[in-house]
Amino acid sequence: MAKRKINFVEGEYYHIYNRGNSKQPIFIDEEDYKHFTQCLFVCNTKKSFKFRDDIIDKNIDAFDFDRGEPLVSIGAWLLMPNHFHLYLAINSHRSDLWEKNAITEFMRKIATAYVGYFNAKYSRTGGLFEGAFKATHIENDIQARYLFSYIHLNPIKLIDQTWKKDGIKNIQKSMKFLGTYRWGSYLDYKEVARKESAILNRKDFPPYFLNTKDFDREINAGFKH
Repeated sequence: MAKRKINFVEGEYYHIYNRGNSKQPIFIDEEDYKHFTQCLFVCNTKKSFKFRDDIIDKNIDAFDFDRGEPLVSIGAWLLMPNHFHLYLAINSHRSDLWEKNAITEFMRKIATAYVGYFNAKYSRTGGLFEGAFKATHIENDIQARYLFSYIHLNPIKLIDQTWKKDGIKNIQKSMKFLGTYRWGSYLDYKEVARKESAILNRKDFPPYFLNTKDFDREINAGFKH
């Protein structure tokens, strides 16, 4: 296995992403999206756990799982049919130093939980993702702002595949679609009340992560990229 070139550092931001082998879908139905979304919350823990034993068999809502201190801070997330995007930082509010790399450990737990679920459900074996997860270090504010809007605008590809190249043909239609797309953090920044908002930890990110007015400004700027 090739050694990862990026060394994850506390206080820095990272774009984490991956897609299915040969661009195959990694989410087939609503249950799959829901399960990965739950994994984003429950896998963000230093604790050892098994989803079936600790969530399903105990008949608790995944977002009621007592996960303790999270490994990472999640500033944005998005699930698409054959890939996902995460905007991460190492959690700066840990009470001690985690002996393993926090981001790598978080992604290992995600992959273990979700691939196990997916393979069992669809009677398949082997890897689901296109190798190890990909990571980009966010090096400056321009890149940070672009990525923040890019992740949240990405679902528009589902209704307009060429919008990034040709521009958005119908902004009102696109905004309406984003307001109905459940599988990302857009609705949480629009202050829609839902359990999935517990996935985010905005305080470890720039100020425009903190309120809807600033969020709207970043999204509007993203339409012009």
